[in-house]
Amino acid sequence: MRIERSHTRLDRVFARLDREQERPVLLAAPEMSRHRIALFAGTLAFYLAIVWAVLITSWLVRLDWQVMFFRPYQQWPEIHAFVDYYVVLGQRGPTAVMVTAWLGWRSWRQHTLRPLLALGVSLLLLNVTVGAAKIGMGRLGPHYATTIGSNEMWLGGDIFPSGHTANAVVTWGILAYLASTPRARRWLSALSAVVSLGVGMSTVYLGTHWLSDVLLGWAAGLLILLALPWFEPLITRAEAWILGLRDRWYARLRRPVPAKKPVSVPVTPTPAASAAEEVPVREPVAVHRPRTPVHLAPGPHTARSDRTPVTPAGSRRPPHADRHPRSTAPAARPLSGS
Repeated sequence: MRIERSHTRLDRVFARLDREQERPVLLAAPEMSRHRIALFAGTLAFYLAIVWAVLITSWLVRLDWQVMFFRPYQQWPEIHAFVDYYVVLGQRGPTAVMVTAWLGWRSWRQHTLRPLLALGVSLLLLNVTVGAAKIGMGRLGPHYATTIGSNEMWLGGDIFPSGHTANAVVTWGILAYLASTPRARRWLSALSAVVSLGVGMSTVYLGTHWLSDVLLGWAAGLLILLALPWFEPLITRAEAWILGLRDRWYARLRRPVPAKKPVSVPVTPTPAASAAEEVPVREPVAVHRPRTPVHLAPGPHTARSDRTPVTPAGSRRPPHADRHPRSTAPAARPLSGS
């Protein structure tokens, strides 16, 4: 009796994933449209305006000092523990691990490396641009400020712009950038905006960043997301190169190994050989027979009644004229009374 195995929920999930054997059509890479170019230009102007306002020690720097003296962590100490955990959503290591795991699953399901490569390119741009700005402007944080009312620039710091805020914008915004449907893109855009806004405000609450640092961090992260379509051709070439390298590696691993024993090659039978094969031929069977003595006369095999016993010296019995072989009937004898 055959018993069919009942499929579990995990089996059904993997069966559903295996149906998708090709790259979905909806995964078209975003293009650099006029709307996106306008947003990029506006964000870049905002970025430069924040930097200029800090450099000239404008009203924005005075606002930074007012927020610092307000000390939000002392005004609302009951949320301090929550904010300590929430700000982790802007740290590079934990967020990169979580988002990489999700995008890795998407890459496996959709049979494309674009999600992982897009994340890698965005994080590389983030490290280069934000890192260069931090080191180049060298602004000190609120806890290390030296002169009240100054912009604290060129003093060897590394907090302008805010790395936590820019990382939150890029890491969570890449999910919206890679969304395959407009509805998912809208929801993920709103979610990434709320998360990055909360991370930026958390750094201001904890006193680790000026308010202007957070504003510049938002602009820096948004510039990276808006500029990603310019790097789509590079992502496509990188994906093609990686997949080609994988195919060559698989071909090298699957190379046939030479056999140790020679393989017999089948021979096509000829018509003559086919005709010969049709006649059954009995193979000789080796039967153990005693050796024929040398003194026996050679000759064909005859019946026992037809044999003439012979010896090296001749027949043992004298010949009789009236003796007939057993196979023939004797001649009729004449009756003595006639």
